Amino acid sequence: MNESTLNSLPEGMPTLRVMPMPSDANVHGDVFGGWIMAQVDIAGAIPAARRANGRVGTVAVNSFLFKQPVFVGDLLSFYAKIIKTGRTSVTVNVEVYAERNRLQADIVKVTEATLTYVATGEDRRPRELPTMPAV
Repeated sequence: MNESTLNSLPEGMPTLRVMPMPSDANVHGDVFGGWIMAQVDIAGAIPAARRANGRVGTVAVNSFLFKQPVFVGDLLSFYAKIIKTGRTSVTVNVEVYAERNRLQADIVKVTEATLTYVATGEDRRPRELPTMPAV
């Protein structure tokens, strides 16, 4: 087992799960980085939109690291969590894991990224985040 292979996925429900298809890859079966970036953006927007209670737009990709290649047929699990909020912004960390072989369940962390979203109104201009109810 190589050092980046894990025994299991992280605890909790993934925000998004998807399997890349041949149209998402080059002729060698390596999935395009841009396709992975788009899926990370979708996964990150889900908790951001929940926190904003509405529309959000991506304003920054603060960091993006491809740790391992992704192949056609890998089952990708995206785990997204809010790491910071501002007056109008939500910063989200997204980690992506690939299940390489569904029979033996080789799991590898393939990507990690941090993105910032801004809450927007119907006019698509920034708006303040709603206050969080007291717990």
